[in-house]
Amino acid sequence: MDSSDIDAVVTSMQTSDGLGTSANGASGHLPGTEPPAGQPGPTGRPLPTFPEPPPLASHGPARVIAMCNQKGGVGKTTTTINLGAALAEYGRRVLLVDFDPQGALSVGLGIPAHQLDVTVYNLLTERGHDIRDVIQRTKVEGLDVIPANIDLSAAEVQLVGEVAREQILARVLRPVLDDYDVVLIDCQPSLGLLTVNALTAAHGVLIPLECEFFAMRGVALLVETIEKITDRLNPRLQVDGILATMYDGRTLHSKEVVASVVEHFGERVFHTVISRTVKFPDATLAAEPITTYDSTHKGAGAYRQLARELIARGGAA
Repeated sequence: MDSSDIDAVVTSMQTSDGLGTSANGASGHLPGTEPPAGQPGPTGRPLPTFPEPPPLASHGPARVIAMCNQKGGVGKTTTTINLGAALAEYGRRVLLVDFDPQGALSVGLGIPAHQLDVTVYNLLTERGHDIRDVIQRTKVEGLDVIPANIDLSAAEVQLVGEVAREQILARVLRPVLDDYDVVLIDCQPSLGLLTVNALTAAHGVLIPLECEFFAMRGVALLVETIEKITDRLNPRLQVDGILATMYDGRTLHSKEVVASVVEHFGERVFHTVISRTVKFPDATLAAEPITTYDSTHKGAGAYRQLARELIARGGAA
């Protein structure tokens, strides 16, 4: 992606504000640890203070956020699970939607999706199912999941001939939006019909971006798709922000990528940066979020800060 492509993307993206977590090596902090408020964080900007959000007096209606990037392996599922768990810790009722046929989100929360007879696939393609019967509770209080398995891979073909096929997920979620404060949709790594459904159902998009130069190349295409959805199907849709993931403050490469992303996208980039750590796959193997697997780990602290940042920016209640 050359400079003209990036400039075009910058012009097209909607403005947001952001917040921070990890510090880079130049500031003397370990990668992923939180520098004092006001000092430069890993994005090179002064780190704002984000207070713990007050408890909610009531719940709903939910704000729907699509976790979207057509590139695989950038941390969409990890972010969906851990951001959802962090929001639940702050008293929010959160519904996670596994919208990837690989079913990684379901497995990552200990749900044997391959053994289930009814999943999000059935909600999309069949009438007569009650979404509340499909929702699975997790070990985290306030965190629920609509599971998925490999059956979902057939949905795109089956939905092609449906009337208003882009709006089917929005219809499926409508009955339970008043029960939750936030709905996070874990999209598959593509820009196909399932992702279009997620973007049509969503109020906002959160874009996880791996701290690697090739990962930046797909952002222009993704933003172009978001613009089309906004123009033709979902005028309320907005970009909540870009989240740098898999950051390693010990490497010049990670620092240069974050600096480049901030240079081109400015305040659209979250101050929070998610560092690379073995604790994330360890937590996945344990089938729980890092916030409960290792509550004091810097990765857990980063996702709690992301939750506070999202709330402070108005991306969540």
